[in-house]
Amino acid sequence: MKPVATRRSVLVAGAAALAAGCSKYGDEGAGGDTRPEASPTPPASGKSAQQPPAPDALAKTSDIPVGGGTIFADQKVVVTQPVQGDFKAFSAICTHQGCTVSSVSGGTINCPCHGSKYRVADASVAGGPAPRPLPPRKITVTGNSITLG
Repeated sequence: MKPVATRRSVLVAGAAALAAGCSKYGDEGAGGDTRPEASPTPPASGKSAQQPPAPDALAKTSDIPVGGGTIFADQKVVVTQPVQGDFKAFSAICTHQGCTVSSVSGGTINCPCHGSKYRVADASVAGGPAPRPLPPRKITVTGNSITLG
């Protein structure tokens, strides 16, 4: 009679194989990533290094395209840069029925649910059933960091 594999025996065997495979990666060191750390490259003579964003930053200014924007769904905010160096933030919740906007393209912030579109410059309604603009959100730009509030 041929032995029958139970669901439990298959799961236990799979977990054991997974654990064995994972334990081999990085065994040479202290159990972590064994890739060599990148050594910092000093800035070229006469040029200053770009500062990293603040630890609590929402984004770097370079993350926001000029004439467009970036949606931060977890924070329910969209940050736009209508013209170089001018950053604005708005709620990412559509004023029509509360969907989260999903893209920024062609100069508009776009809602996937019913086609509402908002202008990147001021979040005014550019099209669709939205009854009013996206509410503004307060951001602070310091150096190359953008933070909420």
